[in-house]
Amino acid sequence: MPAPDLPHHAVVDLLGLMAFGELLAFERMVADARLAPDLRRRATLGEMAAAEIGNYRRLADRLGALGVLPDDAMAPYVEPLQAYHDSTEPKDWAEAVTKAYVGDAITDDFLREIAGALAEPDRRLVLDVLHDSTYAEFAAAEIRGAIAADPRVAGRLSMWARRLMGEALSQAGRVAADRSALTALIAQGERVDVQGLFRRLTAAHTARMTAAGLNN
Repeated sequence: MPAPDLPHHAVVDLLGLMAFGELLAFERMVADARLAPDLRRRATLGEMAAAEIGNYRRLADRLGALGVLPDDAMAPYVEPLQAYHDSTEPKDWAEAVTKAYVGDAITDDFLREIAGALAEPDRRLVLDVLHDSTYAEFAAAEIRGAIAADPRVAGRLSMWARRLMGEALSQAGRVAADRSALTALIAQGERVDVQGLFRRLTAAHTARMTAAGLNN
């Protein structure tokens, strides 16, 4: 079934949200790399940061092609996304990789769900900038390794992951309330069950927690 014709501002809102998210992710990973216990891990996080800034450039270029300044498209999301990152500053390497594992995956799940509402080339762009599974596997292995070294870490990281999920949902609700065009992307007629969407996001989060050795 072809994607519905969406208002121009709905697509711009989504791409602006994603672009600022990628920019913040780049900044976060560069800072978090300093928490790495060795140069190998530091380099891996640096590679992840490079991928994020590459994704930002693709999104910014697409916004430009749509006749929109990237700064203008990103501006509505600066406060809520910055608030999320400011309130979830990791204290050590284990918290940093847990944040990358949990936070990025929640975002990717959401974007994958709503990509079907987009027409080409925006659908393909959204799917292309989702995070490479290699990095999720790296983060999960780091979490499991930390737990194996000290089983007490599991409780602390589980609480941290729940906090990340709660903060992410809180800021998402705030964005949705302010940007009705984004809500339109997940509620095209009866094609998307919003409650079902959030159930699926929660189920995927639970499965991820289990895979990394964390308690939901």
